[in-house]
Amino acid sequence: MADLVRTFVAVEIPAEVKARAEALITRLRVTPAKVKWVSPKHMHWSLKFLGDVDIREVPKICEAVARAVAPLAPFDIEARGSGAFPDVRRPRTVWIGVGEGSEEMIQLHDAIERELATLGYREEGRRFRPHLTIGRVRQSPQGIEELGRLVEKNADFESGLSTVYEVVVFASELGRDGPTYEMLGHAELRGR
Repeated sequence: MADLVRTFVAVEIPAEVKARAEALITRLRVTPAKVKWVSPKHMHWSLKFLGDVDIREVPKICEAVARAVAPLAPFDIEARGSGAFPDVRRPRTVWIGVGEGSEEMIQLHDAIERELATLGYREEGRRFRPHLTIGRVRQSPQGIEELGRLVEKNADFESGLSTVYEVVVFASELGRDGPTYEMLGHAELRGR
C-alpha cells in the first residue's frame, strides 16, 4: 500500500499579520464559547485542500502548482475584517477576511484549481472566498451569541499590506498537540 500524505496548498502569512491576528483572538477569547483557536504558527491563506494523496503524486502536484502560478504577478494582500461562516449569528468558523488583493487571491486559487483538475483533483462547486481561519467553534451553544457580537464588533480589523510572492504545497500531520506542517514544495509568482 502506498504512503499517503495529507496535503494542501497555501500562501504563508508574515509575522506581523500573525501578531495582529493573535491580538484579535485575544479579544474574542473572552467569551465562554468553546472555540479551538488557531495558533499563529499554523496560520496561512488556504487555497486548496487535497486531502490524503499518494506520496508519489507530490512531485506532479508541485509541478502543476508551479505551472499554474508562474504567469501570475506578485500582489499585495490585506488581512481585513472579521466574520464567521455560516454567519455571525451561528458562527462555526471564525475568520479574518481580505481587503485589497481579494480578486488576485481568487485568480490565484482558480489557476491552481484548474491545473490540479488536470491531475484528477475535484474542483470546488462554489466561488472561492479568501479568508484566514482563526477559530473553529465546538458543538456547545454556550457563548455563541456573545462570540458573534464580538466578531461583528471587530469587523474593522486590519493588518496592513503584505506581498504574495509564492505559493507553498504543505504536508499536514495531525497530532495530539495540533497539526505540524512540512513544506513539500513552493512555486513563485513570476508574471509582471
